[in-house]
Amino acid sequence: MKKWAFVSDFDGTISHKDFYSIVIENHFSGGEDLMKDWQAGRMKNIDFLSKVFASIDQNEEEIIKEIMQIPIDEHVPSFIQTVQDNGGDFYILSAGTDYYINHLLKEYKIKNVKVLSNEGYYHNKNIHLNIDPEHRHYSEKYGIDKSKVVQELKEQYETIHYAGDSEPDSHPAVYADLTFAKKELQDLLKDRNIPFIPMTSFKEVENELRRRGFIS
Repeated sequence: MKKWAFVSDFDGTISHKDFYSIVIENHFSGGEDLMKDWQAGRMKNIDFLSKVFASIDQNEEEIIKEIMQIPIDEHVPSFIQTVQDNGGDFYILSAGTDYYINHLLKEYKIKNVKVLSNEGYYHNKNIHLNIDPEHRHYSEKYGIDKSKVVQELKEQYETIHYAGDSEPDSHPAVYADLTFAKKELQDLLKDRNIPFIPMTSFKEVENELRRRGFIS
């Protein structure tokens, strides 16, 4: 069994802004109403994202340029390297899509990171999701079930740390050994009496892991 791994959500955790919100702002007239339906529980997460990502109507070159504008926590690249230098594996676990995540990892020259997310691909001026209902991590609501992923990783590692910011992250937090929470995830975990450490940046996470002896 391996010693430890750090698993992080992407949108709103590694990035400062969700990609879907950028698409709605730039390309999807009426997307705000759709978002209200989704937030009210009248749409599944995966149906909402599929509709938003299919509304871009841009050549792939333009989409990639837009992806490169997603703001991320500036400390993330060095934090990932620090985790790896100290014997930890780093995973990105996202209920979005690996399409834009992989482009950003390449842009920031981040290597040896496993991305576990909904498969995305470019076709006919839009991003589409390839969801496999037979996959062992399948979720009808999110496409990927984050709690299943973390439970599986727990069988491979002695310790799993997790970082997230929103409702989908409340489910894997139940199984993580230590959860770092941003934004609304803090209130969700408080309500469910799930322990967590509040965070606003990965610099804080690094300091806490150093204090606990996971990194030097």
